[in-house]
Amino acid sequence: MTTLKIGIQKSGRLFEDSIALLKECGIDLRNVKDRLRTTSDNFPIEVFFLRDDDIPQYVEDGVADIGIVGENVLFEKNKTVEVLEQLGFGKCRLSLAIPRNEEFAGIQQLQGKRIATSYPVLLANYLKEYNVTADIHEISGSVEIAPGIGLAEAIADLVSSGSTLFMNGLKEVATILSSQAVLVKNHNLSNDKIILLNKLLFRIRAVKKSKRNKYILLNAPNDKLNAILKLLPGMRSPTVLPLASPGWSSIHSVLSEDTFWEIIEQLKAAGAEGILVIPIEKMIL
Repeated sequence: MTTLKIGIQKSGRLFEDSIALLKECGIDLRNVKDRLRTTSDNFPIEVFFLRDDDIPQYVEDGVADIGIVGENVLFEKNKTVEVLEQLGFGKCRLSLAIPRNEEFAGIQQLQGKRIATSYPVLLANYLKEYNVTADIHEISGSVEIAPGIGLAEAIADLVSSGSTLFMNGLKEVATILSSQAVLVKNHNLSNDKIILLNKLLFRIRAVKKSKRNKYILLNAPNDKLNAILKLLPGMRSPTVLPLASPGWSSIHSVLSEDTFWEIIEQLKAAGAEGILVIPIEKMIL
């Protein structure tokens, strides 16, 4: 039987979210803790637990058919793989940072400086765009301590909240890359594996769509229906059902997370009452 092989991070910030995504897609995985590989009983998939830096290479070589990896690693390694989908988790940014007590007048200020990073390729490409030549020190782990121990005048490192930079007396001065987890594939999959991949993508997209939308139910007086309906896009159009109380209707619709609060306020102002908001587990269009 054909099996789809996927590489995911064995530990670190993408591991839990990758496992959660597969489970939300209805894929039951056997014990995943401290394992190198596992399989599913209800979907033909084999999961390899790999170092994140190795995932692009494994997918390029066909050892794994697909992989979940951060864009920061993908672009740094520059392997020949195809990006299928941005997954919406593992969001961070690769940023330049300098000591907090220093003024920053622009990227040209880094000319001839020593910059410590775990992403020398991305950093070099970024500096090249500004015609800046710097002494790039490639180090792995604890990049943020480099200025404090005299190894470098600046760093390029991954940032989520910025708290680690702050604790080490640093401040962000420029963003090199905004990153999130992506699903990538090998360019030469068989037809059977493409079929399995499309089934998995269908599930992933349904899960993603559900996370970006909310299902709402509300009550509205019939004389205000038209004004309220104009505020509700829905997937096609809102559902309107009569209530037992004369002159009132129940409206069902779906709202995007991006505009949710703005529209809820407008609905209240237009006369909507008893607004109920329900999370969507899956959303099939």
